[in-house]
Amino acid sequence: MKRNSILNYIQNAKKNNQKLLAILLDPDKISLETIPSVVQKVNESSANLIFIGGSLLFKNVLDDFVQIVKNNTQLPVILFPGNAIQISDKADGILFLSLISGRNPEFLIGNQVVAAPLLKQTQLEILSTSYLLIESGRETTASYISNTKPIPRHKPEIAMATALAGEMMGHQLIYLDGGSGAQNVVPSEMIELVATNCLLPIIVGGGIKTKKQLNDAFENGATVVVIGTAFENDFNFFNNL
Repeated sequence: MKRNSILNYIQNAKKNNQKLLAILLDPDKISLETIPSVVQKVNESSANLIFIGGSLLFKNVLDDFVQIVKNNTQLPVILFPGNAIQISDKADGILFLSLISGRNPEFLIGNQVVAAPLLKQTQLEILSTSYLLIESGRETTASYISNTKPIPRHKPEIAMATALAGEMMGHQLIYLDGGSGAQNVVPSEMIELVATNCLLPIIVGGGIKTKKQLNDAFENGATVVVIGTAFENDFNFFNNL
């Protein structure tokens, strides 16, 4: 893919009020042997993007995983890394995340410094992303591993101010995430407040498992909505939407 093509695609979607669906695939939860059949389900859905990653990777299969996914789809494949070692030049792009909702310097800039020289050697499209963890009703792997407190779900103004700071620092995307297996989705009023005050495309994920939750995120200003756990638990999930 051409450099900046993924970013342009997402930016144009926001401009034209087009809604994009991203499917998150975790290499720890899907075996290499079943990837073709799983990706076929993604291809048959209304998905526009595939994210690959997880807070932890227990299997050293990322390159193989990404390559097999690429071999079975025409959709853009984007890394959603949990740390600096989750890099594969087999993908099309990577969300270059800065966890600006927390105050742990390792996830604000430390991991990014480690990853930058490696990314420089690849052809990956680098998508600079403000990453905001949102309280979801229980502690998630992302908040535990990053040793950061998520933004309280009843404080949308904090999320808005944080997202604005990311925009002013030059980030290209805003990601509001409840975390993998979130008990509660990101509140609609929080998405709306961020969307009405920020110019950047907004990605929303975490805990979305119904058509209403999906539509609520879109209607309140999300450009991209991410489905992960619900699809992992039922590969026929989109047949019921």
